[in-house]
Amino acid sequence: MFTKILIANRGEIACRVIKTARRMGIATVAVYSDADANAMHVAEADEAVHIGAAPVGESYLVAENIIAAAEETGAEAIHPGYGFLSENPDFVDAVEAAGLVFIGPSASSIRSMGLKDAAKRLMEKAGVPVVPGYHGEAQELVVLASKAREIGYPVLIKARAGGGGKGMRKVDSPDDFADELSAARREAKAAFGDDKVLVEKYIEKPRHIEVQVFGDNHGNAVHLFERDCSLQRRHQKVIEEAPAPGMTEKMRAAMTGAAVKAAKAISYSGAGTIEFIVDGSKGLRPDGFWFMEMNTRLQVEHPVTEMITGIDLVEWQLRVASGEKLPREQGQIALNGHSFEARIYAEDAARGFLPATGTLHHLRFPDIAETGAEQRIETGVRAGDAISPFYDPMIAKLVVHGADRGSALEALERTLRGTEIAGTVTNIAFLAALAGHGGFAAGDVDTGLIDRNLGDLVAEPQLPQLAPILAAIRASGLADPIAGNDPWVSVRSYSHFNPRTQSVLVGEDDERQRLRIAPDGKGRFIVGAGEDQRRVSLHRSGRLWTVSDGASSLSATVARTPKGVTVFSGGYSFSVAVDDPMNRDFDAVAGGNNLTAPMPGLVKIVSVAPGDSVEKGQALLVMEAMKMEHTLRAPRDAMVAEIRAAEGDQVQEGALLIRFAGDE
Repeated sequence: MFTKILIANRGEIACRVIKTARRMGIATVAVYSDADANAMHVAEADEAVHIGAAPVGESYLVAENIIAAAEETGAEAIHPGYGFLSENPDFVDAVEAAGLVFIGPSASSIRSMGLKDAAKRLMEKAGVPVVPGYHGEAQELVVLASKAREIGYPVLIKARAGGGGKGMRKVDSPDDFADELSAARREAKAAFGDDKVLVEKYIEKPRHIEVQVFGDNHGNAVHLFERDCSLQRRHQKVIEEAPAPGMTEKMRAAMTGAAVKAAKAISYSGAGTIEFIVDGSKGLRPDGFWFMEMNTRLQVEHPVTEMITGIDLVEWQLRVASGEKLPREQGQIALNGHSFEARIYAEDAARGFLPATGTLHHLRFPDIAETGAEQRIETGVRAGDAISPFYDPMIAKLVVHGADRGSALEALERTLRGTEIAGTVTNIAFLAALAGHGGFAAGDVDTGLIDRNLGDLVAEPQLPQLAPILAAIRASGLADPIAGNDPWVSVRSYSHFNPRTQSVLVGEDDERQRLRIAPDGKGRFIVGAGEDQRRVSLHRSGRLWTVSDGASSLSATVARTPKGVTVFSGGYSFSVAVDDPMNRDFDAVAGGNNLTAPMPGLVKIVSVAPGDSVEKGQALLVMEAMKMEHTLRAPRDAMVAEIRAAEGDQVQEGALLIRFAGDE
């Protein structure tokens, strides 16, 4: 077994590998960029080496810097995690050429599965069912459009390299094919350096079911059952579960058998995932699944497999890479209960899932005593850490396990609704709504479920009437306990001439209002603006605050942040800005004639010029952020007066991009 390994990754997965290595007595080396100098994975590793600037192309994707760090620290092997260089066969070759061990499959296995078109041809030869489509080398528009017509619309354009939904477009009509092909190619080129695509038949009620496989260097290969990853948005997984709902023993035998056959066809060693597209329109049938691709690495969603099998997949990776045989044979791997994983991101679900940045001023997950569920929180951040625009905006993976699917799903929703994050917008409310969706609860899942119900799932709740009042009282400090034995504490609300009051400015932008808070006895306050006064009572039980005005009440937890107070209630968070009394600059920062950047990113395409007349909803420019393209559209009919951003510009959130002519 290794004595020291280097982890060529960051964030959550780096922390995950460190946890198992420490348990096994293996020392760890972390690598970090400028942006990650104080990151959690750096703090948790035994050693850490700086490898470059914040952009991934200058740090986490620079193979020679990573290998040099391993040599410098005496690491014997390199664990790639997922993403970055984890599926780069040239990196594997370079690692082995340096006399180090790559904790993963061989370069030849990665190459055989690295391009989707070649992989599907290989699987066809191995007898694994493959989706009808075009996987050839010719990439001319006329050829691809012709093949799409032969296959029959709707079709799916997919980048042949990479994954994560990048370079993927569903096309419903021949009229849209050329535009969607161009967009898919641009995104694929930016993400993978390869703009070649394949075209496949789009399955109308598709389910995404994958099988975890594991091989060793002694010719053995097993499966660890399946995961259902059908809940997706923008072709990226949102909630995963194991096992798949509705799975029959006959279907499982066919699917896992095909997965093991696929692994053995390429002499696979290490952890891998065979992804299948499944026709869910008539239930799960042994003749209704087809090979999509193989991920030659550890998956983001691997914890649900660990929960139902009791097997540490990272430990298996380390043992297999060190030359050991698989720790168990197929008959020794049993399935126990049900598990879900929800990916918590810094993103705005109500605004098209735009990635967000910010400092995690408050970060708290409920414990087992609060939820009554077996759970794991997989994260690479702590309270006080910043979500950077340079990397994936994942905050954590919330994983739960139950005796059956129903109890596990209830635990997932409870745990999500008890999670508290302040400092950036998150998708927690969206995930909680999804966990409570009736169709999902019934197991009626497919990759289109989120899109069909998006309006309900991302609906923003109305701010509870008492939330600003609770926030104002907490911000005023009048409800805070005072330490010490001062006898005047019991009468701190008393003032000889006038009631003691505190003034707090709360609200957002033009909806701000100044509330005056006056203590009115123990646990009672008079709160109001002008003549609108309200008597409320405030009670605290543990972390829970309950405010009541006699007609209604609100129970919530509260967190203070540098910019105000965040109130958490029922799985929703309400951030209320609280004015710094030393700051009186409330000028508006943008007018109605300005189009500003909704997030930090790179301007890829500018589609208009000064003097152009545009219609509401017309595409104006394309930005790239968090490795995804986002189209910004005209908010109204207008004339373009000025373009402030050029293609290739890196802009910050709020930067002026386009100015429209004002109404005369």
